[in-house]
Amino acid sequence: METKIEDAVRRLTEQLPLLARQQQLESRLVEVHRAILSSLATRGRSLTQSELEKRLGGKEAVAHAVRRLGKADLVVLDASAERIVGAYPMTTEETPHRLQVNGQSINAMCALDALSVGPLYDAEVIIDSRCHVTAEPIHIRQKGKAIVDCQPTDPRVGVRWQNPTGCAAHSMCTEMVFLNDPVTANQWQAIDPQSISLFTLPEAVEFGAGFFVPLLGVSRSAETDIRQSS
Repeated sequence: METKIEDAVRRLTEQLPLLARQQQLESRLVEVHRAILSSLATRGRSLTQSELEKRLGGKEAVAHAVRRLGKADLVVLDASAERIVGAYPMTTEETPHRLQVNGQSINAMCALDALSVGPLYDAEVIIDSRCHVTAEPIHIRQKGKAIVDCQPTDPRVGVRWQNPTGCAAHSMCTEMVFLNDPVTANQWQAIDPQSISLFTLPEAVEFGAGFFVPLLGVSRSAETDIRQSS
């Protein structure tokens, strides 16, 4: 029988199969995708045009790569569809979920994504967001998978399950939210109980890690072995 977290990872993977899409890419585009993720986490931005050209060998190759990654929704493009502004779980676009990581400011596409950056790079992350219902501020300090501090003390992550319409960052991600406390979370879930799931912060961290860590080429079991040996 699947656990709650395993079921959530499976369900999100069915709706947004990022790993399967990544595995369909040629190897150099897989490495570019991972390099974009790393750049967002360490420099607060995607790879520049010149950095992409250096990796891929020219403007035409870069244009092809951007189109390919964008079509697969592995990256988020700007209005011109020529420049990469994000790659799940991070974006330079404005969202309600602001992050401080590696001394850089970056945003997350959704609440689940915000909690996934720490496990993705075993990094210390400060999250500033707000309750989806009350708009009250939510402040979280996280190190790797550990929640170090949180105000308010017992928020929830709510997920309204839905297939993305076009770019997931601009559709399904808007319904993956922080909620101020269990009472507020239950009230939000009651709006659509068949489609909404609720997670504690530790559950959401495990959920996000299970979904995103494999994109770096590390399985969940391998990730556990690495952490235990470090």
